[in-house]
Amino acid sequence: MRESSPRRRINARRINAGSVATHAALSLGALVMVFPFLWQLLTAAKSLAETAKVPPTFLPDTWNWSSFEEVFTALPFRDMLFNSVFNTVGRTVGQLVFCSLAAYAFARMQFRGRNVLFALFLSVLMVPSSLLVLPQYDIIQRLGLLNSAPALFLPGMFSAFGTFMLRQFFLTLPKELEEAARIDGAGSFRIFWSIMLPLVRPALAALAVITAMWSWNDLLWPLIVNTDPQKMPISAGLTSLEGQFETNYPVMMAGSLIASLPMLIVYVFLQRHFVQSVALSGSKS
Repeated sequence: MRESSPRRRINARRINAGSVATHAALSLGALVMVFPFLWQLLTAAKSLAETAKVPPTFLPDTWNWSSFEEVFTALPFRDMLFNSVFNTVGRTVGQLVFCSLAAYAFARMQFRGRNVLFALFLSVLMVPSSLLVLPQYDIIQRLGLLNSAPALFLPGMFSAFGTFMLRQFFLTLPKELEEAARIDGAGSFRIFWSIMLPLVRPALAALAVITAMWSWNDLLWPLIVNTDPQKMPISAGLTSLEGQFETNYPVMMAGSLIASLPMLIVYVFLQRHFVQSVALSGSKS
């Protein structure tokens, strides 16, 4: 016991030194991640003249919170928020439904040419998304859906990435579950809906978070299909505050902060499922 005590003290010092270094690195990383949001908040609290100062000031001379009211008069902000929610919910629900059905078929059902079809399916991931804009725009135009809410989410209701991710989870489920259900008289859709789908809930939660964040922040597609401000999501609407000769940065930053709040709330509620899903997919790969 007398010989082990000095060793314990040395190990404790090493652990403490490592812990301090780890916490210092994590604190620095957290500060870097939080700084853009802090700068947004401070800019929203400045006057327009103060935002144009050279060199820029960190804290505002006088705290001005009127920009959070002006954003609701400068833009049809409530309509844009509704469009963003509609677009996000439509894309997320669509991907959860269509991607889970396609993933289950590729993972658990046997049919001729399944592997070839899945390889062709994965080739979509190698095509830059910008190349798909023109054919998608042509389809939306022919359907007469330009400047409408469905134009925002219809092309994004299905994704090869979501199908691939869910397929990997379906592959890990034991076949005995399906065989036992078939002996009890369950059909393919009943097995998918009642047995398999609840078991991939962490992957569904992760896909929901990823799709929701992507849809909420999407900018290129809404700017192409919806030019009416009343039909724009908030991500596209905020760009209209950028003028040719002058930009009202306090109002733009206030609008950006308000637009970020829904996604922060969604992530806080689904964070546990998202981290669990990433950990499971990493260990199984």
